Amino acid sequence: MPKIHTKICDMLNIDLPIFLAGMGSPLAEREFNASGPKLVAAVCNAGGMGFIGGAPLYPDELREQIREAKKLTDKPFGVDLLMPMNLPPTLSEAAEVLGVSKETVQKAQEFVDKLMKDLNIQEPTGRPRPFPAEDFVKSQLDVVFEERVSALATGLGIQSWVVSELQKCNMKLFCLVGNVKTARRVASMGADVIVATGYESGGHTGRVGTMALIPQVVDAVSPLPLIAGGGIGDGRGFAAALALGAQGIWCGSRFLATYEASIPDFVKENILNASEEDTVIQKVFTGKTARIINCKLVEMWQESGISTLPMPLQGMVINKFLRGSIQSDKHEYIGGFAGQIIGMIKQIEKAEDVVYKMVEQATRILRDELPSLIIS
Repeated sequence: MPKIHTKICDMLNIDLPIFLAGMGSPLAEREFNASGPKLVAAVCNAGGMGFIGGAPLYPDELREQIREAKKLTDKPFGVDLLMPMNLPPTLSEAAEVLGVSKETVQKAQEFVDKLMKDLNIQEPTGRPRPFPAEDFVKSQLDVVFEERVSALATGLGIQSWVVSELQKCNMKLFCLVGNVKTARRVASMGADVIVATGYESGGHTGRVGTMALIPQVVDAVSPLPLIAGGGIGDGRGFAAALALGAQGIWCGSRFLATYEASIPDFVKENILNASEEDTVIQKVFTGKTARIINCKLVEMWQESGISTLPMPLQGMVINKFLRGSIQSDKHEYIGGFAGQIIGMIKQIEKAEDVVYKMVEQATRILRDELPSLIIS
């Protein structure tokens, strides 16, 4: 197989600059963590680098998944967590800190309870998914530091107290950004790698498209290495990202349609059946703007006229509905996180095959096809 090697490969001791996004899932229990140990290890063993989607995991679950990944690969891998800049100290203080009245939260909860009753969705069993608050994120970080993974990726921000601890543990810090302002801020705080993800990406996303975002962030944070994400799902996107100045690619949605991805089968089917226009940006799942496959829940919430709550309150309110829908086999009401790239995904594949095909196609474009277009 041909090899594409950039400077970031030397920094991280990996063979290929292909990174599996740390995709967690609020849909159900830990077994549905999208970027779980099997997928992370498969990408790492193929030469790239994977990140465990740690945000929706309790500390004991996170430790278990890190240790499982270590059994499956001896390559470097990381953990991806959420650290919004407005983290409340504890979940019990979230509404007060965020300035949301008890009545507003109760109104949203009553709407969800009524929906579940009307749709005959059962109360879910098992632990609800956890949500980001400062005390909880610290307990997750304790696990990350103790287990000595190679890197930490953070979405929605970074807390300053985290950076020095990462440096003590010799761990690299990846910061996900959606605009130049945030990129400059996290670079000044000590990020080792900037991951710029465009509007096309699944999950939490910003307002700037990948093609416009990447070169502007490259210029803003150079010489820090930049990884490009958002709408990249094959070798053509890989080659384009390198041409824009990125040193690698951050891929999520393409790896959801793999045998190793730990997501419900109906979400994989939704991806295979979707077009590029079947995703929407909404706040119903988490309280932050996130791209998901369109579903009835979003439509019903919008029709209700009830405002979504800020993170983490919205996730706390809606989690019961999401988990209950899966356990009740009411799949039509939830779609799953995914980006616009899903319109090009037509089959489930092994993760290593996805990596190899990306490299082969990108190599052919960069080595053979583009040089033939140069006009002297």
